[in-house]
Amino acid sequence: MLPEVVWSMPRFGTINAHASLLPKYRGAAPINWAVINGETETGVTTFLLKHEIDTGDIIDQVRIPIAESDNVEVVHDKLMALSGELVLKTVDSIIDGTFKTTPQDDIKDVEPTPAPKIFRDTCRIDWNQPTKRIYDFVRGLSPYPAAWTMLGGKSVKIYEVSQNNLNNQNIPNTQNKPGTITSDGKTFLRVQTSDGSLNILTLQLEGKKKMPVEDVLRGMQLPENAFFC
Repeated sequence: MLPEVVWSMPRFGTINAHASLLPKYRGAAPINWAVINGETETGVTTFLLKHEIDTGDIIDQVRIPIAESDNVEVVHDKLMALSGELVLKTVDSIIDGTFKTTPQDDIKDVEPTPAPKIFRDTCRIDWNQPTKRIYDFVRGLSPYPAAWTMLGGKSVKIYEVSQNNLNNQNIPNTQNKPGTITSDGKTFLRVQTSDGSLNILTLQLEGKKKMPVEDVLRGMQLPENAFFC
């Protein structure tokens, strides 16, 4: 945090680029939370600093779609490229005197939302959630810091999953307890959710490397009645 005595010195103020469409997702992890919450759009905002974090008057914004397959790394890299272009555009508008600002409180159709810092406990998967919610949670934390769960007393990081739905005859019985694992021991590992199931595609066992599920299954023997918790 720059002290106010520093960022208030420039005649036109101090600008910042934030990786969200403010006032949505104010805070330390805006890209993660946008993906976790299943947003279909995000962007970059340039704004003037003020004392409260990420609340300054907006100068400009650029928007991009979030594809359902995008993880946080993909979205980050898209925004990284766009942010440089937007900052240059913003600086040019300040130099030529054409820039205008919009107070965030004047944006009535957008609800301010927080994007707090993510800690290890934030990243633990709750298998009692719906399939889509867990799917978005995993991709919103992949590849870093990564969603995780427990198996046999050891942590497992989950990097990539695919969704099944209730109409898929190959999914587990929805009467099974969420977290129940189904696998052929060779090619797939499927986990029960509250309303369907997810296929685990890429994971990392504690003390091991990140690997595709087929490689993991070759080197491990799943215990009977295996269960993620």
